[in-house]
Amino acid sequence: MGASLKDVAQLAGVSVKTVSNVVNNYPHVTPAMRERVQRAIDELGYRPNLTARHLRKGRTGIIALAVPELGNPYFAELAGAVIDAAARHDYTVLLDHTAGLREKEVLVSQGFRAHVIDGLILSPIELEADDLLGRPGDAPLVLLGEREYDAPYDHIAIDNVAAARTAIRHLAGFGRRRIAFLGARREMARQPAHLRLRGWREELTAAGLPHDDSLVAATDAYGRWDGAAAMNALLDRGAEPDAVFAYNDLMALGAIRALVERGLRVPQDVSVVGFDDVEEGRFSTVALTTVSPDKQAIARLAVERVVARLSGAPQLQPERIHPGYTLVARESTAPRTG
Repeated sequence: MGASLKDVAQLAGVSVKTVSNVVNNYPHVTPAMRERVQRAIDELGYRPNLTARHLRKGRTGIIALAVPELGNPYFAELAGAVIDAAARHDYTVLLDHTAGLREKEVLVSQGFRAHVIDGLILSPIELEADDLLGRPGDAPLVLLGEREYDAPYDHIAIDNVAAARTAIRHLAGFGRRRIAFLGARREMARQPAHLRLRGWREELTAAGLPHDDSLVAATDAYGRWDGAAAMNALLDRGAEPDAVFAYNDLMALGAIRALVERGLRVPQDVSVVGFDDVEEGRFSTVALTTVSPDKQAIARLAVERVVARLSGAPQLQPERIHPGYTLVARESTAPRTG
């Protein structure tokens, strides 16, 4: 049997209520009393019964995280960050995989497994704003990802247009003039791909460069094979870019492979920038320059919004929150030669 609150109280010479206040981080406890109780906790190896604590509040202690593709390194890294952030609030994370299918995203958003979770963090791909109307229950929902929604829910997303402009500015600053974009979509204008394409156009204009639509490659998916196929398609039709901005790192890595197989050097002949800063890009043969979203901030903000809405505090107005990002320059970009 582990130590109880009563055992800690007896050793510290205080009431059980005081120990509870310390364990629950109640603010009106003097530093001296907090230190006294903490010494007793450490000595006895006391661990709070988190399940009982949540049940007393009518909660399960579980937050669900639903992502489109766990096999995508970005979502795997993000899931790890969410798990760590939730643990700091004594919550466990239940992972769900939607495969980016609208019917699964609707099922999750409309309360599937609602009886076992306190809140939901959802990264949708195909979900529409209308799918969120009349959402049953009161479990908090936080949306992740760069697709725009007109819906009364917290939404955590970086500024895609600004991030894309940063990538193009980096390439143009190296003297690159024919900058391709890989990963456009043909429909759904508020998808991240359209926002990044918009940033590509805006920054080319700002740099005094034409935006040649022959340098834009549309894809149906965003994996390594898709990047390689899009890169080969551009080269096959004689587009001849001297730089590439890819929708994500996986496509960028596929593009690099295609370029190398065609006898082109990266970055001397063609510089390449990705998006997401997944670990794989840091260890590729040519380390990948990339736009790096602050995944730790995204996870922390999402969990904090769920927890705040569960706390019983005055209701927060839904917000669209933009975490930061940085451009991480590595070996795949360099000044133009010749």
